[in-house]
Amino acid sequence: MQIKVNEQRADVADGVRVDVVRDRFKPGADLVILNGFPVPPDTTVNEGDELYLIRRGEIPPREELEHLLVARHTPRVYERLKGSRVGIAGVGGLGSTVAVALARVGVGELVIADFDVVEPSNLNRQQYFVDQLGRFKVDALTETLRRINPYVAVTPHRILLDPDNVPAVFAGCSVVVEAFDRADMKSMLVDSVITNMADAMVVAASGLAGYGPNNTITTRKISRRLYLVGDLTSEAQPGNGLMAPRVGIAASHQANQVIRILLGETDDVG
Repeated sequence: MQIKVNEQRADVADGVRVDVVRDRFKPGADLVILNGFPVPPDTTVNEGDELYLIRRGEIPPREELEHLLVARHTPRVYERLKGSRVGIAGVGGLGSTVAVALARVGVGELVIADFDVVEPSNLNRQQYFVDQLGRFKVDALTETLRRINPYVAVTPHRILLDPDNVPAVFAGCSVVVEAFDRADMKSMLVDSVITNMADAMVVAASGLAGYGPNNTITTRKISRRLYLVGDLTSEAQPGNGLMAPRVGIAASHQANQVIRILLGETDDVG
């Protein structure tokens, strides 16, 4: 029968055990992942299974690393995500966290846009480091994303977005993530994409300040092309600031909804 071993097709005997395959293809591998899940060595392999063999502490060759980065994925998801292009408008707390999540799952190209620089108050919730203070956010984030997953193409735009440049900046993106702080910028981005980019969907956010209940942050389908994440009430204002945990919850909602859209799951939310 045929299976895949570290993304290479291999012929093996029917009913063969994982440890036999391991000893044949990568002796000494101490982590065996079968169809996205770690399994013991006496597990039986079936036709069409995808097997990844990993030695802890080893840096694999470049041609193998890309596949091992996504070994824990649901099988056959990575190929679909790799062909996708996603835009992120604003790379502060929401946008930088969404970008990291999408890079880790292997979305093929991320188009990021922001005009701002990293400053100390960003570090309580945004995916930047002390040694990146003063740098433009898109430049710092591009560097970080390439360290996380060098197989994701990152296209940075050091720009203040407006209704005139949004369609050009995010041309070819099937999904655009709205990740601004200001309500007027949120509205501008949503209107620009919905009006001028007929094939693109928007995943926006509103209501994620403070440290309120986790489960009041939800994902809603507002229209055929617009999803909205948040509790819709907890606005950032004096006495109710932005903090990493709740911003992170909302950003993960956004990232997961992007993945669902890319994989064709657009009829419901969650």
